[in-house]
Amino acid sequence: MDLIEDGAILIKNGRIAFVGKTAAAPRAEADVKIDAKGKAALPGLINGHTHVPMTLFRGIAEDKPLQAWLTETIWPLELKLKPDDVYAGALLGCLEMIRSGTTCFADMYFHEEMVADAVRESGLRGVLAEGIFDIGNESLGKEMLSRSVNFAESFRGHAEGRISVMLGPHAAYTCSRDLLKEVHEKATGLNVGVHFHLAESRGMFSDLEKEYGISEVEFLNKIGFLTGHVLAAHCIDLSEDEMQIISERDVNVVHAPVANMKIGLGVARIRALMDLGVNVGLGTDGPASNNTLDMFETIKVAALLQKLDHHNPAVMTTYDALKMATLSGAKALRLERDVGTLEVGKRADLILIDLSKPHLKPMHNVYANIVYSAHGSDVDTVIVDGNILMENHQLKTLDEQEVMEKAEKAAHDLTSR
Repeated sequence: MDLIEDGAILIKNGRIAFVGKTAAAPRAEADVKIDAKGKAALPGLINGHTHVPMTLFRGIAEDKPLQAWLTETIWPLELKLKPDDVYAGALLGCLEMIRSGTTCFADMYFHEEMVADAVRESGLRGVLAEGIFDIGNESLGKEMLSRSVNFAESFRGHAEGRISVMLGPHAAYTCSRDLLKEVHEKATGLNVGVHFHLAESRGMFSDLEKEYGISEVEFLNKIGFLTGHVLAAHCIDLSEDEMQIISERDVNVVHAPVANMKIGLGVARIRALMDLGVNVGLGTDGPASNNTLDMFETIKVAALLQKLDHHNPAVMTTYDALKMATLSGAKALRLERDVGTLEVGKRADLILIDLSKPHLKPMHNVYANIVYSAHGSDVDTVIVDGNILMENHQLKTLDEQEVMEKAEKAAHDLTSR
């Protein structure tokens, strides 16, 4: 990410046609001009792991360990979800992401067609997966797998190409061995990836470890699940052997430091994984376990947590942290040919950050100011696929008040059922 001062960007037919010094920019007359003086242009941020409709559960299950959080509050509420609830929650999440500079996100949830509708309406880019699990119920697993496959077949390339698809097995502790093997087979046949939770909590996999006598990563490797395009969220408490397997299998890891800290899950060994050549992106996780979809917060915490864990301020640089939220995130989603950097020929997914704020002055180091000082609220303009979704903080695709009111009503209706 080279720094260009007094720069200009030309967008044509949804792609970047020029990026460089203003003096070298083509003299063509543009249909739309945006004055970016005093602002920094960045690739749009990429949220590599979330469950966006869970905005409806924000603040509803606090200060609980993962198993209690899931079994006592989240799963019982999810059983009550209706498609309209998912749509309302997804729209609120899309609104929040536009406001805070995320242009692309990887989502795994239920009624994912409603998330696809929210992506289409908001103008964002999404990599979507319908969730799958069986929890000992074989017929349920087959039904959910069929639904996930149908979603992938129906929505690939939806929303003018802004939607990509994956299959979404929840985790090894909620999916049987046979279901996981069938998911992998279907994903291979469809030429899509799998998005799932890996090594999120040692306690959640302990029963299977006793049954098979090997760790979660070793188990998944043994059944051939870790081949192909794999997007693995969390990856906490990995042994040296497990990290080696992840590296050898080219598994893409998504680090969700804020959610991991909030639920007390531990510190992922991100620096060690990166040193082994593992591609690591960043994600917020769902707004129920994180409470926000602001990727700027995640970028900062990701850098600080590695420094703290290693007792070494140099172990995670500002460049490393910003790259995880842009190019590395794009690679994790297999979108690096189209997004993740500001380069000629790539899709025009970019944001402008307003640097004329007290907490962003003085400007000794632009990377440090963005990583450690900027907030999502500093995002001034958001462009996806060459379309302006927000300019000068004014939303162009969504009615903010209407979206918030609809989500508020859906949340109250859901909890009262």
